[in-house]
Amino acid sequence: MDPGEDIAPIAILMDELRSEDVQLRLNAIHSVPTIALALGPDRAREELVPFLQDSVDDEDEVLLALAEELGRNFEEYIGGKDYAHILLGPLENLSAVEETLVRDKAAESITKIAVVLSQAQIEEHYIPLLKRLSQGEWFTSRTSSAALYPAVYAKVSPSIQDDLRKGFAALGSDDTPMVRRAAAKWLGPLLTHFSPPHVLSDGLPIYRRLQSDDQDSVRLLTVEDLIAIAQRMSPAEVKEQLLKQIRHSIGDKSWRVRYMAANHFNQLADAVGTELVREELTSQYVQLLKDNEAEVRTAAAGQIPGFSKLLDKDVILARIVPCVRDLSQDSSQHVRAALANQISGLAPLLGKESTIENLLPLFLHLLKDDFPEVRLNIISKLETVNDVIGIELLSETLLPAIVELAEDKSWRVRQAIIEYIPLLANQLGKPFFDEQLGNLCMSWLGDTVFSIREAATVNLRKLTEVFGVEWAKVQIVPKVMGMGKHPNYLFRMTTVQAITTIAPSLDLDIVLSEIIDPLLQLASDPIPNIRFNVSKSLEVLATTFKSVPSGTEFVQTRIVPALEQQKNDQDADVRYFAARALQKALGAS
Repeated sequence: MDPGEDIAPIAILMDELRSEDVQLRLNAIHSVPTIALALGPDRAREELVPFLQDSVDDEDEVLLALAEELGRNFEEYIGGKDYAHILLGPLENLSAVEETLVRDKAAESITKIAVVLSQAQIEEHYIPLLKRLSQGEWFTSRTSSAALYPAVYAKVSPSIQDDLRKGFAALGSDDTPMVRRAAAKWLGPLLTHFSPPHVLSDGLPIYRRLQSDDQDSVRLLTVEDLIAIAQRMSPAEVKEQLLKQIRHSIGDKSWRVRYMAANHFNQLADAVGTELVREELTSQYVQLLKDNEAEVRTAAAGQIPGFSKLLDKDVILARIVPCVRDLSQDSSQHVRAALANQISGLAPLLGKESTIENLLPLFLHLLKDDFPEVRLNIISKLETVNDVIGIELLSETLLPAIVELAEDKSWRVRQAIIEYIPLLANQLGKPFFDEQLGNLCMSWLGDTVFSIREAATVNLRKLTEVFGVEWAKVQIVPKVMGMGKHPNYLFRMTTVQAITTIAPSLDLDIVLSEIIDPLLQLASDPIPNIRFNVSKSLEVLATTFKSVPSGTEFVQTRIVPALEQQKNDQDADVRYFAARALQKALGAS
């Protein structure tokens, strides 16, 4: 082999990594696995990895790419997991750079490598690296080190575990807030590997120190640590050891900490056990629902059904429902939207009578809210309420509000109503539906917003599936075909699109008697968009009815001639769709 060729891959990489063009350097980093493959495991270990370790680029984007590549099973290119520890060198350098994203990615890659390392490799190579980073002069390396503890704690000997607990405790009382923040972030995952006695002897003091930190950015991260510790303790221990900290976090002077507590409240309640929930957490939760910051109330409102599942019905009615009533009139639209999204979850917990008495007025109130998202959230969750109180009462009380919303100025609300209609139809039955909602469903076909017209055609197909073909023949088809004669081309277009959507749910008799003639008239419409949509519609009809008796004759005598004619249309799009449809029709017949 020519020695020039032999040296080429690494030389090219060196040249490209020295290039002034960042993109070129990035591409070079992404090609590192290919170069390692070309060099073979021995040379990749002896030349490539040392080169990558020495070449710390000054461009964060390039460093980030390198940190990522080294964590993507790169050990396979250097001889397998027996040599994986060699990759820790370049990643250690990357863990100490200034840019947070690069450090985080390097730490993530180190933990991925830890998975394939043996205990001997961890104790010989990983632990010294961890100690160097934990005691680094710059806060950047100490910050990165916190993420590296959980990955190996369970894999090392008890004496090294003692050292790791001490090392992590030092990070928890570091002078730099960024390091303490990292310790707070990674304490929870580390605690899952501690033995129960060590949770109490080592984990708890680190948590308490961080939970009373003077920086709220550190304290807010301790909420998840609190849950992790509570999960490892018995309810009695939680009551004895953590009650003070639970109260502190929920009543913290910083709204960001209270927000985190509210956001994770259900997890906390599950972790501490039912007894403490009833004795202590219910009043703490009410406190969060009444918090003076809207963000905290929003987060707390999102936890209502989950937390209420842990309570007796009487407690929900006495403590939670009054708060829900207040939140339904909250000054913040985001709080009302979060409540609207969750309030229906209370119905199964309260039962029929209490739901009618306490929640139904609130549903009506929220359905008339000024903010579209609030109305949307209520509509999308009505099914749960329907299961509890029954359709009669629901239609009696909420149907007028739903009909009003069907003409809402926000098209997303109109769309949500349309999507809810088939479900409602199924429960209301034909006569009631035709009387109350039939005309409404047809009116959506003429909506100014395309998404609504599209949703309306899908809605008609679903209704045909609910009420049957005969109902569609009387209630839908005549009205849809009547729109095909409208002077406005959008209405004629809707007719064609409605046929395309509904056809698979109809039978051939209806298509022959009601649909095909008006549709073929539209094949010569002056608007090209309508003509090519007719081609699409004919394609659907051909593929739908090819297998039914007399369907082949229908395709050959009615559809194929029309498409042959359209194939010579002056518009290129019409010719394209007609040719495509013809191919399907001839294949179908």
